[in-house]
Amino acid sequence: MNIFVCVKQVPDTETKVVPTGDGSYIETNSIKWILNPYDEFAVEQALQVKAANSGSTITVVRVGGVKDTEALRTAMAMGADEAILIEAGDNVDSYMTAKAIKGAIEKSGKNPDLILTGKQAIDDDCLQVPQLLAQMLGMPSVSVVVGFEQDGDGYVLKREIEGGTIEVYSANSPAVVACNKGLNTPRYPSLPGIIKAKRKPMEKWTLSDVGVADSDRRVNYSNFQLPPEKPPGKKFEAMDEGVQASVVSEVVNLLRTEAKVI
Repeated sequence: MNIFVCVKQVPDTETKVVPTGDGSYIETNSIKWILNPYDEFAVEQALQVKAANSGSTITVVRVGGVKDTEALRTAMAMGADEAILIEAGDNVDSYMTAKAIKGAIEKSGKNPDLILTGKQAIDDDCLQVPQLLAQMLGMPSVSVVVGFEQDGDGYVLKREIEGGTIEVYSANSPAVVACNKGLNTPRYPSLPGIIKAKRKPMEKWTLSDVGVADSDRRVNYSNFQLPPEKPPGKKFEAMDEGVQASVVSEVVNLLRTEAKVI
């Protein structure tokens, strides 16, 4: 089987994010990058499918900057066989990302039997790339998947929906599957795996190499800014029973007019 896994490199959740001077994006020079956590479930599922199908190969694909390849190296340290990096700015939109991945898969010369992704990226939370990619490739797509079984030439997929209900789908191969937390337990990269990852092949292509142009952009980002600081809290003295009624009235009024929670 030819298994592809789409991954994204995102800022560590403990990173302090600062907008650029012109507000067009965030400063990326000092950011610590990690593999998107939801993509870890996709990589782990690919490894389990490979183990059940001898002769399979796993190719991880990422669209983004070349300054750090941590996400791809992590996936290969977990056990993926090779990687493709499509060099692009970190603020490309979902449509450009999906089109770039489609072009990379086609350029690789491999016909995919399964494409796995995380359900979303934790930085922009768009939840669009898996569905866009499936549409572009003409493949069935199931998202928010928490159960995966191979059934002959297809897959039985369990999908979690609102309220905790589980939907069950049958999808023919090839298919695009967006993985959710709970699908599996991602393994930690071993020391031998980390060493081997440095020697595994990694292709580097530009957006033009995979048929993507600036005109493909559908969303332009602007006016990035930090949320306003929370105002200091207010303290009320109401130990004296004689003022308690007026204090309660004042608090209720502030909750209604300032906090707007009642």
